[in-house]
Amino acid sequence: MLVDEIVEQGLAMADPHIAVDIRIGLGYTAVRLENGRCGLGYTLHEKEYESCCVMPDAGSLAGRKASELIAWMKSPDVTACAVALATLNALITAPSAAAASDILDLIPIGPEDAVGMIGYFGPLVEPIKKKARALHIFERKPEPEYQILPESATKDLLPQCQVVIVTATSLLNHTIDGLLDLSREAREVAILGPSTPFLPEIFKRHGVTVLSGVQVEDPAKVLQIVSEAGGTRQFLRATRKLSLRCTA
Repeated sequence: MLVDEIVEQGLAMADPHIAVDIRIGLGYTAVRLENGRCGLGYTLHEKEYESCCVMPDAGSLAGRKASELIAWMKSPDVTACAVALATLNALITAPSAAAASDILDLIPIGPEDAVGMIGYFGPLVEPIKKKARALHIFERKPEPEYQILPESATKDLLPQCQVVIVTATSLLNHTIDGLLDLSREAREVAILGPSTPFLPEIFKRHGVTVLSGVQVEDPAKVLQIVSEAGGTRQFLRATRKLSLRCTA
């Protein structure tokens, strides 16, 4: 599975790093390492919590080894996975080929193309609709009035798409392998969002052609934004948006 490969790579980079600051916000999770580097992971909400405690180990997370936290990516607990992914992203330095460009600059979309979008990326919707033959948006919570389809519809529609854009949060709920399998016939497959790990060698083996995410430039500001329940719009002043083509 893709997550297994990511964890293996993360563990190879983890020693001797320590997570010194961990913030689990309502929108995102951030982890800062002892060397000052900081990474992000989406805080996925898949259930209603019935107690005041979400993380049983709260109060003892900071100070743990990065290797211990990265292993949590295999956990069925999406909050633990967010901590793991943020730790991983703090360890990764984006390749020099990653450019400060919009994802649509790297993905050619023509009038004959159908585009599948896993997760609603509002700023991309209208630009894609102007270029593509069709745009299919999938979410776990469908909204028919906005033409957002249920996740179950991916089985029929994704194999018919020439371009697929997948939210990086699919790493957290472990749905990414199934989505990539359904996208095998697509010409372009992109992973998108601040949670995206810049590991092109791994992702290209699974048919991914483009990675688009962020590199944290101002860790202190990112930690504050996460703590104050901020998200992608607020990150603009503290991160650098990057896109990278996974070359063969």
